[in-house]
Amino acid sequence: MSPALPSRPLPESERTRHRRLREQGSLERADLDAILAAGFICHLGVTVEGTMMVVPTVYGSDGATLYFHGSVASRSLVASPEAAVCVTVTHVDGLVLARSVFEHGVNYRSAMVFGIPRLVTDPDEKTEGLRCLTEQATPGQWDYARRPSRKELAATALLALSLDEASVKIRTGPPDDGESPDAELDVWAGTLPLRTTWGTLEPDPLLTPGITAPPHIADRAGTDAT
Repeated sequence: MSPALPSRPLPESERTRHRRLREQGSLERADLDAILAAGFICHLGVTVEGTMMVVPTVYGSDGATLYFHGSVASRSLVASPEAAVCVTVTHVDGLVLARSVFEHGVNYRSAMVFGIPRLVTDPDEKTEGLRCLTEQATPGQWDYARRPSRKELAATALLALSLDEASVKIRTGPPDDGESPDAELDVWAGTLPLRTTWGTLEPDPLLTPGITAPPHIADRAGTDAT
């Protein structure tokens, strides 16, 4: 068996260079891929008519490109192909509860992707990008549900953003004041982990009797989503 290839580092730019808390920064492309793979909601920061907007939207990543979409009437999406944007994805893993309030923090994984997105107009890429979005949120759903019609595709704006310029930060572990003078305080310190789980399925009240959830959905119900 061939040895595993090392993860290629993320290139640094003025926007991605780690200036604060450098020990939490990562230049590993594998860390970026893992953070993106673990979620499906991002926040799109873009300036629209002189006003900064931060818009939550669904995304999908194929490892080289980040796809996100919305209505063609969306002001943020209409403006995005013409302007630099910042897309962020964050996962909160727990609270870091120190002996002093100053040392409190959060264990997290976060990625920021910078660039100027392009509007996807090629029909094949648009279909593949929407499949990527769908499968990111619910693997198996693209082949199960009805796919978009031409009218629905025309009403959907899909943007593609390269992953070439990205910044990653990760914090793990206990508080940082265990070896400080505060360690003498009679105060509990440690971490409070946060876990996100899928709940019990709730069928549509208008669902035709006898239709059960397919395995790719049923198997996720009640499971850890982090």
